[in-house]
Amino acid sequence: EDFPGRHKYESGLFTGKDPDNMWAADADAMVRTWDPNPEMSPSVPFLKFPYPCKGYVGGEKGFDPLNITDNYPVYWLREAELKHGRICMLATVGWIATDLGLRFPGEKFQGVSTFDAHEIMVSNGYMEVLAGMILTAEVYGWLLFYDGWMGTIDREAGDFYVGKKFLPSDLQKADEMRLKELENGRLAMLAFSGIITQAYLTKGGTWPFMG
Repeated sequence: EDFPGRHKYESGLFTGKDPDNMWAADADAMVRTWDPNPEMSPSVPFLKFPYPCKGYVGGEKGFDPLNITDNYPVYWLREAELKHGRICMLATVGWIATDLGLRFPGEKFQGVSTFDAHEIMVSNGYMEVLAGMILTAEVYGWLLFYDGWMGTIDREAGDFYVGKKFLPSDLQKADEMRLKELENGRLAMLAFSGIITQAYLTKGGTWPFMG
C-alpha cells in the first residue's frame, strides 16, 4: 500500500515532533515506524486506525477517514471541534426558541424573524455590544489554547476551567460525560446546518419547516 509520506515511516523514524505524544512515553522520542499489519479502525474496518486519536475521548472509535489527524495535531482539532459543537448546541436551541416566539424584552426585538434577525440587528447597530463580548471571549480562549498547546499550563483541549467541577469524580464516568458532549456537539453542528439550509430554502420559514 502506498500513501503520501510513506517513506518517512519505512525509514523507521518519523521525521518531526510528536506534540500529541502518541508514540512513546518520552515526548522527544520518535518511534512511529512502518507497520505491515496495522490496527484497523473499529468504525471504518477497511481503514487503518488513526493512531494520533489514541488517548483522546472518542478516539477509540477510530473515525478519521480523511486522515486529518496525520496532518494536524489532535489538540488543535479537538479544540476546534468542541468549540464549534458547543456554539452549535447553543445556536440550535436559540434558533428553535426564537422560532417558537421567545424574544428579549423591548419593542426593537419584537416582530423580527430568526432568519432576518442578524441583518436587522447589525443595520440598527445593536450588535456592537455582542461583538465586544465575543471578542473578549475569543481573546481569553486563544490565550488558554496557546498556553495549553505550549505546555505552560496543564489544560485539556476545550477546557475553560468552568465546567470540570460538574464532572463525576469517577474517571470512567467523567470520560462518558465528555463523550456525550462531543457527540451531542457533532449532532448539533449537523442540526444547525440543516436548520439554516431549511430556513433559506423556505425563504425565512420557521422551525420545524413543515409548511
